[in-house]
Amino acid sequence: MAAGLWWTMARSNTKSLPAQAAAPAANGNAISSQSALPPPPASGSALDASGYVVARRQATVSAKTTGRVTEVLIEEGQQVQQDEIIARLDDTNTRAALAQAEAQLAQARASLEASKVALDDARRIYTRNEQQHAAALISAQDFDNARAIFNAAQSDFSVRQKAVDVARAGLTLAQRAQEDTIVRAPFAGIVTVKAAQPGEIVSPISGGGGFTRTGIGTIVDMASLEVEVDVNENFIHRVRPGQKATIRLNAYPEWEIPAEVIAVIPTADRAKATVKVRVGFKQRDERVLPEMGARVSFMSEATS
Repeated sequence: MAAGLWWTMARSNTKSLPAQAAAPAANGNAISSQSALPPPPASGSALDASGYVVARRQATVSAKTTGRVTEVLIEEGQQVQQDEIIARLDDTNTRAALAQAEAQLAQARASLEASKVALDDARRIYTRNEQQHAAALISAQDFDNARAIFNAAQSDFSVRQKAVDVARAGLTLAQRAQEDTIVRAPFAGIVTVKAAQPGEIVSPISGGGGFTRTGIGTIVDMASLEVEVDVNENFIHRVRPGQKATIRLNAYPEWEIPAEVIAVIPTADRAKATVKVRVGFKQRDERVLPEMGARVSFMSEATS
């Protein structure tokens, strides 16, 4: 009897061992699946989406002409103002062309002045001969000669006037070419990339080789930062312009930044089946940087 009782208890314990061993494995799987879940949505959120901080106003600044850089006046992280000089190109040729244009304009003006003196003289002679011809004091041939000289002086004066206009336009062109050797900031912002160094060649067009830069640097208007997110097209009806939202940066997950939907881009991406949404910050902070990852919670109608 005792032996049979012992065999029955041992068999019962053996059957229960697999169930007890499986319990920790099941619990382990539950823990790993919970850690893989995304963070919970914000309170009152109708929809969550991930995206990136982008600058609506950003420019890679280049010179208008191809030239050798002689001076770069910016560094990464530097604040620049609109029209501030950020670089200079070699201007030896443009300064020579400017001096030539100024000399040509001076020459054209001197020629115009001489032509004006000749025209005034020809006018007086013609007027006197006209009176004498009317009184039959000179011959018709002398009168015709005086009139021809006067007409020629008038034509020469008109040509000299046009020459001054041409020289003035040439000077304006030379001045602009000289100005193009100075690179200025198109708007106020922060320098994020310094792309050129003194001695390098920059060109506004593609360099076509590895020794020509296409820009001096990149300037970002930090006041234009916003977040772009891709919303699944099945849930885009939950998002509308002007809707309140909350932004959480991946770098600062506990920081909730008030935001608002700027626009829903009226086109979908067929490859991803998403619609792009622009979300603007209601608060500006220097911790927000371009290309940061962000998570946007779109508030429900009741919350907003």
